[in-house]
Amino acid sequence: MENILELQDVTKTYPKSDFTLDRVSFSLPYGSILGFVGENGAGKTTTIGCILNTIEKDGGTVTLFGREMGDRDTDIREKIGVVYDGDNFPGFWTAGQLSKVMAGLYRNWDKALFQKYLEEFQLPPRRKIRHYSKGMTMKLAIAAALSHHPELLILDEATSGLDPVMRDDMLDVFLEFVQEENHSILLSSHITSDLEKVADYITFIHDGKLILTAAKDDLVYQYAVMRCRESQFQALDKADILAYRKRDTQIDVLVADGGMARRKYRDVVVDHASVDEIMVLLVKGERI
Repeated sequence: MENILELQDVTKTYPKSDFTLDRVSFSLPYGSILGFVGENGAGKTTTIGCILNTIEKDGGTVTLFGREMGDRDTDIREKIGVVYDGDNFPGFWTAGQLSKVMAGLYRNWDKALFQKYLEEFQLPPRRKIRHYSKGMTMKLAIAAALSHHPELLILDEATSGLDPVMRDDMLDVFLEFVQEENHSILLSSHITSDLEKVADYITFIHDGKLILTAAKDDLVYQYAVMRCRESQFQALDKADILAYRKRDTQIDVLVADGGMARRKYRDVVVDHASVDEIMVLLVKGERI
């Protein structure tokens, strides 16, 4: 079994909003971090809800640890740590009270490990959670997710409330987590610089549809943007064009192989593409 998580043709329609999660398919290998990228409303949280069975999907399959998870499969849920973007716990609790509640929910709850994270993240155990900053509440949620020894972390914008220094610290925690070969992370984030640092794979979703899944190193080192004039654009081999976007007198063209583009189109400027620019071209650009 190579994948800790597999989605095959997962669909979910919300008729009142005209939104459809449209046949979403991707997989997360063991020992890997998958960055899940898309603008607000693209379908990231709906997809995560279908994975966790908190949203009833209309079709398709979700396999976790080689099995589909039903409502009674608590043994699978024990293996998953989840952090949402927002209030993960009641504000009138303290971190100490949270630990007692979690101990009743998870057989593998590790009070000593949780205390270690509280100290490492500088979280006062007796302060009401509602008096924590947003960054502190996110660190608390991450600490709780890690402290029942999960094998899969599902993080929905888990670094969004953190300052750059603390985000970097959290990324180190995530990288340490996946050093265990049976551990993996699904990391939904709009902070693409974080994904460039830690992700092994990146999946782009837009308007409920997956538009690209690729190894992070391929995106960073192979994908490129060609800066074309109109006449140069018209001369391109259409098979080389993933997406393009017109900007005044220039046309930006996304290609999957920058080295090939430089050899094939010697009169065209070919630039390195950041994950941000790739996402913008895929979302706002046009296809041939």
